[in-house]
Amino acid sequence: MGHVIVTGASSGIGTALARAFSDEGHSVTLVARREAQLREIAASLPGPSHVVGKDLSEPATAADWLPDAVAALGPVDVLVNNAGMQVIGRTDEVDIDACERSIALNLLTPLRLTRAVLPAMKAQGSGSIVDIASMAALAPTPGMAWYSASKAGLAAASDAIRGEVRGSGVHVVTVFPGIIGETDMGAKGLTRYQPSLALKMQPQGTAAELARRIVRAVARKSDRVIYPSLNTAARHLPGLTRWVMDRMTPQLVDP
Repeated sequence: MGHVIVTGASSGIGTALARAFSDEGHSVTLVARREAQLREIAASLPGPSHVVGKDLSEPATAADWLPDAVAALGPVDVLVNNAGMQVIGRTDEVDIDACERSIALNLLTPLRLTRAVLPAMKAQGSGSIVDIASMAALAPTPGMAWYSASKAGLAAASDAIRGEVRGSGVHVVTVFPGIIGETDMGAKGLTRYQPSLALKMQPQGTAAELARRIVRAVARKSDRVIYPSLNTAARHLPGLTRWVMDRMTPQLVDP
């Protein structure tokens, strides 16, 4: 089995992914700011692990821990770009510094890490890049302008890189999670919008099921994961999706 790197592994989808890959027999490097939580999670995994306490919102130094991870667990077989930050608010009122950090973490750092691991993957003729985008990339959401932009950028880059590496043995999985209600990001995000029927009708998923589908996509070399599956329509009907989001997204709750 191989060496899997999961960024943003200290909670939510990242923790579920670390567990799912470890359960399949992979060695896992867990990366996030909260090192103490990472060490607790690593201790509970069935297989070998390596912990990296790192703030990934500074792209210039976002990959400086990779040599130590490779020394600890071997060449990188799967990179999961999962770490992310969501800023919700009216565009004329948001904290601009927080928004720019979100662009760095959600888009610039994944590209930096991908650039760092791709040469070795291509040289060995195998490997997977997993980019955790968002349904906000397919359904730009009022109140999430910066988040939607960063995730749309990541999804576009993910598709472009897939074309670049075709035939090399490396493959790219682009993931579009919808609302994962049990995660910090999902739960907090829902509270920023006024209750409405449209919000109640949104399908929700679990981090464990999303992780299971991602592990399967890596094994099967699938191009995309859209979960919950009902959201697949958004990719094929972009015009209708944007019309719905423009008119049915609930109003923001003032912080």
